Amino acid sequence: MDQRSANRNGTEAKNARGLVWSTERAFQGWTCSQCEWNYALPTLLSDPEARTAYDRLAASKFGDHKCGDHLSRGVVTGSDSFTARIRKLVSQGFKPKDAVDLMMQEVALEYRNQPNTLAEAKADGEDFLRRVKAGLI
Repeated sequence: MDQRSANRNGTEAKNARGLVWSTERAFQGWTCSQCEWNYALPTLLSDPEARTAYDRLAASKFGDHKCGDHLSRGVVTGSDSFTARIRKLVSQGFKPKDAVDLMMQEVALEYRNQPNTLAEAKADGEDFLRRVKAGLI
C-alpha cells in the first residue's frame, strides 16, 4: 500500500500544473504549464501596484481554470524570450539580479543597434526582479 501511495504522489508531481510568466513578441502574460490557458497583460498597465493586483487576479483565474477545457501545451522551441534567458541563468545558479545583468549584457551585444529591443529587455528584467521581490516567482 505504501508503494502505491508513493507511485501516485510521483505521478501527481509530474502532472502538477504551474503558473508560468511568458514574454514573447505577440504575447505577454501568465500561462499554464500544462495547457494553452493564458491571461494576457493589458498593454497600458505600467504601474507596479496595478501589475501586482493583475498578478493576484491572474493567480485566482489560474486556480479556477480546468486544463481539460483548453488544448494541451505543445513544446515551444526557439523561444527568444528575455524572461526565459533570465530563468535559465537562475536555474544555473546565478542570483536573480546577476542573471538580469548578464542577460542585459548579452542583449546589448546581440542587439546593439536596436534601442527598442534593448528597452524591452530592460523592462523585462526590471519586471522579473519585481516579481521575485513580490514572491511571485
